Amino acid sequence: MGSQLEGKVAVITGGVSGIGRATTLRFLAEGASVVVGDLNADVAQELIAEAGAPKELTFVRTDVAEEHDVEALIGAATERYGRLDVVFNNAGSGGAFGPLTEISVEHWDRTFAILTRGVFLGIKHGARAMIAQGTGGSSINTASIAGLVGGSGPQAYSAAKAAVVNLTLNAAVELAPHRIRVNSICPGVIFTPLAAGNREEQMAEMVAALQPWPDHGAGADIAGAALWLAGDDSRFVTGEAIRVDGGLVAAGTRANSGVDPHGAWRRYTGFAPGTTGESPERRRLATS
Repeated sequence: MGSQLEGKVAVITGGVSGIGRATTLRFLAEGASVVVGDLNADVAQELIAEAGAPKELTFVRTDVAEEHDVEALIGAATERYGRLDVVFNNAGSGGAFGPLTEISVEHWDRTFAILTRGVFLGIKHGARAMIAQGTGGSSINTASIAGLVGGSGPQAYSAAKAAVVNLTLNAAVELAPHRIRVNSICPGVIFTPLAAGNREEQMAEMVAALQPWPDHGAGADIAGAALWLAGDDSRFVTGEAIRVDGGLVAAGTRANSGVDPHGAWRRYTGFAPGTTGESPERRRLATS
């Protein structure tokens, strides 16, 4: 067992699978108490069992797009463990996809509600608790390399992640006087249920063609970056968007050609809910 987060309390959204799951387990191993917010209660029970049902782990079913849910999640941390040191705003979904001319406003808005509003609400309510506590803290936001460049993800997803990067900058400036650090992590191609789904072989081919680093990115790689941002070694780091992408952006990514080699994003429109347990929506375009 490590001790980098001994005595600290963290909230992690989207914490039951993929990046969130890896980070939850790593934070627990490093001595933190963790409150996980996620929509998928069934998978949460699997996580709790895997972790050995420790008293340091609490699950709260949370829709990060709903303010009262996020407020209750933050409240659960302070009520159960007495403080709050870290908020990892990680929950996400693939969101709207398809040609811009076909994406529905509803799907566009749902994407931003999850990916951008959810981060805003986590920063807002986390900061309220940390300011009241008076001991500072760390807010970590999952963005994406798709928010830094063109051609690395669906339009709504990419735009929402770009908004997360900019929100991180502004929040870092505003909250610095309270010693609350705000940073974002920009993952590249990470082999998680949300990213890979049933396309792992396809993703592996894209990684081999475009990513300089020879190994696949895993949830544990993002968990390691989050651990550093959560701990005291990064005490002078705020307002950063840290790429964890195996050199993909450095190489000049055009990831769409690898992630979507058959052009499904042009032939279909709909909404990908990720690992929430909800059913995806997809409609084949008549012009295909």
